[in-house]
Amino acid sequence: MMMPPPLRLCIAIVWSTFALSKTDASLFGVPSTAVSNLTSLRPKSALSHIHEKMRGGGDGEKKDAVLPTSRPYLPYTLAIRDSIMIAHSFHGHPSFGPAGGMHGATYTVDVEFASASLHPECNWVIDIGVASDLLAEVLKKYNYKNLDELFGEGVMTTTEFMCKTIHNGIVEKLKEKYDKEGDENGFKGWFKVSLWESHKAWASYEGPSS
Repeated sequence: MMMPPPLRLCIAIVWSTFALSKTDASLFGVPSTAVSNLTSLRPKSALSHIHEKMRGGGDGEKKDAVLPTSRPYLPYTLAIRDSIMIAHSFHGHPSFGPAGGMHGATYTVDVEFASASLHPECNWVIDIGVASDLLAEVLKKYNYKNLDELFGEGVMTTTEFMCKTIHNGIVEKLKEKYDKEGDENGFKGWFKVSLWESHKAWASYEGPSS
């Protein structure tokens, strides 16, 4: 009994894939290691350089810094919330429309801490009191302040920018605390700062704690 053509084709494809996996070859008949080596030698396109220039280090980051591309799997989380009231402008830039002029904003600030395991003695991600105090300490620099005066002329203090700025501040405070107290079980993980402009719009920045 003859097999129908579609079934014979499927069997041929499965057999070919199995054979290639045994010979370290790609579907194009070239060893996969050779393809990998060739890919690593390919020069970056002009577009990739433009992309790096557009997205890279506008707030003082090193251009050659290797940043994480995704959040690792960290199953334990703890979140806290605070708020700040600020004044700022976007220096009359036409892209911001009416918001280009001086105006006020009230941000709800959420910080979510994530870790792979809990504190060995206390079974927490981070002491919630410590986390709240650290956040309050960072936010008091901006609360009831004019951000134009703090950051200077021409700096666009967008919600996204402020998320990154607050994140940096928390990283510094964590380092100061654990360097001073020498707590080897202090928070080590990842955290995310979100600023809510309203129930309709918010921004966030996340990264490692050190």
